[in-house]
Amino acid sequence: MDLGLKDRVYVVTGATRGLGNATARELVADGAKVVITGRDEKRVADAAAELGPNAVGVAVDNADDEAPGRLIAAAREHFGGFHGVLVSVGGPPPGFVADNTDEQWRAAFESVFLGAVRVARAAAAELEAGGVIGFVLSGSVYEPIPGLTVSNGLRPGLAGFAKSIADELGPRGIRVVGLLPGRIATDRMRELDALSADPEATRAANESRIPLRRYGVPEEFGRVAAFVLSPAASYVTGVMVPVDGGTRHGF
Repeated sequence: MDLGLKDRVYVVTGATRGLGNATARELVADGAKVVITGRDEKRVADAAAELGPNAVGVAVDNADDEAPGRLIAAAREHFGGFHGVLVSVGGPPPGFVADNTDEQWRAAFESVFLGAVRVARAAAAELEAGGVIGFVLSGSVYEPIPGLTVSNGLRPGLAGFAKSIADELGPRGIRVVGLLPGRIATDRMRELDALSADPEATRAANESRIPLRRYGVPEEFGRVAAFVLSPAASYVTGVMVPVDGGTRHGF
């Protein structure tokens, strides 16, 4: 299936590894051009070099209020256009309500929530009809995940924000979508499993609760994300798309 991605230009934040990187790889493989971001300059440069000539890396922190403008300017400067953005941000620190400090909450709010809002707001001001804004969120949008209290507090709010701006931007022909990854075998998921006394037993227990009986791989998420961002999904907006092996059973 031709997704219509050839020569379209996307900004993908948090794309040096994990789900953001998997999405950038799929976009480039289908003919798109990408501006990828991360906080570490060398890691960003290395990730862009791996993706090839249709990728440019920009080292920025999502919490920086100047980041959105820099990223959109880079897309226009290097590739002559801007058609969409996928906001992917590393997860906040794990912990229960008594574990996370005010400073951790503030830092996560700046990066995960307000940073995403800023990127979306800047994109909305620049995009034309056919543009798309995507958010990588979490299954915690529907059900809290034990031990991820900060994420549980922020991700559902971003989903509400995404649905709100989908209504606002729809009349302009701009789509807004959320992606809800379940247990995908990324470094982040391995780090979370490693917090338990027996990571292998923890993974086995988690897999037993997934209808497909396994963790997903980043490429599986990346393919869904690339489709949702593409013109092939031109009538899909205002929705949260689970990529979780069937874990969510509700409609």
